[in-house]
Amino acid sequence: MAIHEECGVLGIISTKRENVAGIAYYGLYALQHRGQESCGIVVNDDGVFSSYKDLGLVSEVFSKDTMLHLPEGNMAVGHVRYGTTGGTTRNNCQPIEVNHQKGKMALAHNGNLSNALELRDKLELSGAIFHTTSDTETIAYVVTRERLVASSIEEAVSRAMNSLEGAYSLILMSSAKMIAARDPYGFRPLCYGQMPDGAYVIASESCALSAVGAEFVRDVLPGEILVFSEEGIESRREHCGKQTKQTCIFEYIYFARPDSVIDKVSVHEARIKAGEILAENYPVEADIIIGVPDSGLDAALGYSKASGIPYGIGLIKNKYIGRTFISPGQDERLDQVKIKLSPIKNVIEGKRVVLIDDSIVRGTTSKRIVKLVRDAGAREIHMRISAPPFLHPCYYGTDIDSEENLIACHHSMEEIAELIGVDSLGYLPMEQLSKLVDGTEYCAACFDGKYPTSIPKDIRKDRFEGKLSERV
Repeated sequence: MAIHEECGVLGIISTKRENVAGIAYYGLYALQHRGQESCGIVVNDDGVFSSYKDLGLVSEVFSKDTMLHLPEGNMAVGHVRYGTTGGTTRNNCQPIEVNHQKGKMALAHNGNLSNALELRDKLELSGAIFHTTSDTETIAYVVTRERLVASSIEEAVSRAMNSLEGAYSLILMSSAKMIAARDPYGFRPLCYGQMPDGAYVIASESCALSAVGAEFVRDVLPGEILVFSEEGIESRREHCGKQTKQTCIFEYIYFARPDSVIDKVSVHEARIKAGEILAENYPVEADIIIGVPDSGLDAALGYSKASGIPYGIGLIKNKYIGRTFISPGQDERLDQVKIKLSPIKNVIEGKRVVLIDDSIVRGTTSKRIVKLVRDAGAREIHMRISAPPFLHPCYYGTDIDSEENLIACHHSMEEIAELIGVDSLGYLPMEQLSKLVDGTEYCAACFDGKYPTSIPKDIRKDRFEGKLSERV
């Protein structure tokens, strides 16, 4: 619980002028789990860009009246954001729009650059003025700089990729083209599909394709640039194969929706497998298996399947609360976990419970969930975590920015069990992590500290804030 990932991106290019903003709305709604701080849509109507962006959930930002003010067009790009870099301000809402000498572009980005600070310093020294505190504006500047000398927007993106390091799944819209690009490591997912009328949809996850009625075609390859235009699709692969594939393993454990398929691996099946591995490695005598909604549910089913212990719904999540709901602040009488989760006492009371969750970060949320279950009358609580212990920061789009607050860095498994109040605790064994994704390559640096790229000099979420204030 309490791990956040940066964003979800979406693009549509149609063969005709239609309500592309409406398609983007439903696609972003399906990607809402990837970002709940802000969202935005930019529509391209024959080279004229219209946009709306604001803080809040998709359903809050895009009211019926707002949608009526977005024109029909043949292209649109959309974004939902949870910021791992930069503050929660309207300036950081995406997609970012740029007007330059050779035209316009709108850019949506998922991931974090590991060399963003160095790139930004170089750009500022050459005269660039930044208005946001996100990595995305840095990418937009690099692409724009290359576009001034490149023969096409796709060539500019390719040249920009030579200097970008880290995680980036991009959707870029120019006046006449839609570009999809995935970093050479493939840290973050990106795929595309086609609608019955021929329109193409690019999205962070395949669940968004299904939501708008598009049939999945394939994942964008690590390092690949796809160019969508009136002429069809062009695949550029000059950056493919430059690096070993490093898809974030936590996409399968937590970030992605269970109905998504990423790089040919079912997220649902990966989580079922995690539960089965936990049952094999940490068996226990118990009466019921309960998953913590939502990402612990599939792993709980897997544990039940492998152990033979019945699966039950013991915790109910308030479906109408996002990460943007008003925090009770310092009032200790109001518990955010109790607002989000409610136990079913009849299911739990007097039972020996196996409680399945996706992770333990600082331990505070886990402790509160355990107390909820204990207060509902659980006789024993045995917690099983469908990921290894978090031991290292992530630099590729997850807000784990310091070892200081990671409970597993300072306590043994037995000590953590005591601190959060469970009778026993078990993590997914690191050496069995590859079983979740059928042996495909992945990044697990947050667990093992093996970083595929250089480590950033400054890892603070607000690392650009001071740079802006210095210019005021």
